[in-house]
Amino acid sequence: STCTATGFKNCPTDSPFRESCDSHSRRRFCDIRSIQMMFSRCSVSLFHAFFYLVVVHAVHVGGTILEPHRDLKAYRLLQDCRGCNHLEEVSASSVAALHYDPDLKDVNIVATYSDHYGNIRLGRVKLGDLSSSWVLENPANQEKSFAVIPRASFQNDTRMDESASHSTANQSGESEKQFPHLEFTSPVKLKRQTLRKERRGQRTLELIQQDKEIDEQIQEAAIDKSMSFENSVIGKYSIWRRDYESPNADAILKLMRDQIIMAKAYANIAKSKNATKLYVFLMQQCGENQRVIGKATSDTDLPSSALDQAKSMGHALSLAKDELYDCHELAKKFRAMLQSTERNVDGLKKKGAFLIQLAAKTFPKPLHCLSLQLAADYFVLGFSAEDAGPKEDVSRKKFEDPSLYHYAIFSDNVLATSVVVNSTVLNAKEPQKHVFHIVTDKLNFAPMKMWFRMNAPGEATVQVENINDFKWLNSSYCSVLRQLESVRLKEYYFKANHPSSISAGADNLKYRNPKYLSMLNHLRFYLPEVYPKLDKILFLDDDIVVQKDMAPMWEVDMQGKVNGAVETCKESFHRFDKYLNFSNPKISENFDAGACGWAFGMNMFDLKEWRKRNLTGIYHYWQDMNEDRTLWKLGSLPPGLITFYNLTYAMERSWHVLGLGYDPALNQTAIENAAVVHYNGNYKPWLGLAFAKYKTYWSKYVHYDNPYLRLCNINE
Repeated sequence: STCTATGFKNCPTDSPFRESCDSHSRRRFCDIRSIQMMFSRCSVSLFHAFFYLVVVHAVHVGGTILEPHRDLKAYRLLQDCRGCNHLEEVSASSVAALHYDPDLKDVNIVATYSDHYGNIRLGRVKLGDLSSSWVLENPANQEKSFAVIPRASFQNDTRMDESASHSTANQSGESEKQFPHLEFTSPVKLKRQTLRKERRGQRTLELIQQDKEIDEQIQEAAIDKSMSFENSVIGKYSIWRRDYESPNADAILKLMRDQIIMAKAYANIAKSKNATKLYVFLMQQCGENQRVIGKATSDTDLPSSALDQAKSMGHALSLAKDELYDCHELAKKFRAMLQSTERNVDGLKKKGAFLIQLAAKTFPKPLHCLSLQLAADYFVLGFSAEDAGPKEDVSRKKFEDPSLYHYAIFSDNVLATSVVVNSTVLNAKEPQKHVFHIVTDKLNFAPMKMWFRMNAPGEATVQVENINDFKWLNSSYCSVLRQLESVRLKEYYFKANHPSSISAGADNLKYRNPKYLSMLNHLRFYLPEVYPKLDKILFLDDDIVVQKDMAPMWEVDMQGKVNGAVETCKESFHRFDKYLNFSNPKISENFDAGACGWAFGMNMFDLKEWRKRNLTGIYHYWQDMNEDRTLWKLGSLPPGLITFYNLTYAMERSWHVLGLGYDPALNQTAIENAAVVHYNGNYKPWLGLAFAKYKTYWSKYVHYDNPYLRLCNINE
């Protein structure tokens, strides 16, 4: 309530001035009192204004200084300080606790304000003088920093912008020095940390992937190296006593043989110089060396005295060298010995080739006995080739049924043919669907017929025919028959002084084999005429063994080709230039010298496509062109390569493995996994020349307990 110039009418009734003033003095006193009260009110207003400015500025400055601490509350889980994960907000009575903490209540807050003249003034306010309306965040938290925030009035104040934070850099620096355990993480820095972490993770993945690629490259290189590594060792090899074994298992044997050569050379020189005693001594040593060597092929075959004899011979050679050594004379002797040895080697090679060919074309006595016994029983028992019983009628229907699996075998060897049939039937899943068409010559027709009558191959069907019954196959139609009847060909084969004799070597000698003169070897080019009602037929040689079911062969898509065969070319071997004469323009203009060759022995023929292309006529054309044997030598493979040129489908190698008749180093795994193994070459399994390790694949299909085989002494 206030007194005005109009008197006491507006004054309260309990005012102390009402009783002590008259009307004039009362007015004056009231005026003076009014002035005093005005000054008093002004001073109070100024004090409140000043205090208000100080507080507002203190809040503003405090908010600026403690901006990081506000951020600290927002990002509390990201602080890297002790106990930051356990910060808790204090209650409203926390300001009162400052009076009991001398370190915190004397903290000054620097405040700026403008006076009534517009000048900027500085003031200080102690933190302990703040009222209870202020709340301390984290007060007295084990020498941790603190932040002051208003409870209500200024909770939503906006944060200071970038320029304001620069103006308080010094205060922030002092705060960081005072409380070094606090580290503020800004959003920008947090973003950089996140990106850095992502880049680090991506780089780690790249390095891991790079390591994997390097490991794979190392493994591939190691595999390639191991595949090309040659681990074959000549002679004996012991993994346990390699250091105690000589590098070559025949080192001593070779040394003793070389000593004999040297001793003979010195003996000839001693004889020419009349050194009789030395000559006799050297020849005695040569004889001793020969006696010790005997038939040894390695050091293990030598007797225990071999090393002593080698030392004794070495002593004799040392004496001869001291007495007779003449470099020029010794060189002459060695040269003469070398020429003589070369002549002997050439002669032995020719003799060996002749003997091998002779053995290959010779019919063994037990097999000859078998044919005679079978033929005798065939005629004695009165079997007829024209047997017209009901069983024969059923068989004839199967002979012409194109839905069955048909095989063609042209052979004069009863035992070999029986192995082909037995091995095929025993490995067949449906033997009743397999039909075998066997064609032989007149001499072996009765034995062949008798064998399969007495030894029927289970549920399979066998047809035996005589090639002489094919009346259409005559010299007027068949070029080969016409050539075989010519005088020039007879002279080529049978004239003793012809270059194809032993002096011409093994290349021409092998063509003297009777099989090249047999029409059975060329009947394969007339399959459509022999079996006019069949669509497909599998041709088999008599020196093969079947090890798997052959029915899937009929399901192979030959893509319009006529002949399905396994190619035999390896690098530069077994290509067309090996079989054909490419110096003749008729060959070089029509065929590729580098074309890959293939093998007869197991061939799937599409007879429908054969008839459509008239391949038998093409065969006749080239046979007539080769009447003087200038395009190729005799045999059935060269005309086969020409007839089926660009018409041969390459089968997988696992169907047909060749070389068991001439190559002793074939892959054993490939042989065991093959559907058909072929003993092509001179070392046939029914001969004594056969490789022992290959013979078992053939002999296990021979029934050695058969009475005919025991009678003819055919055994393992």
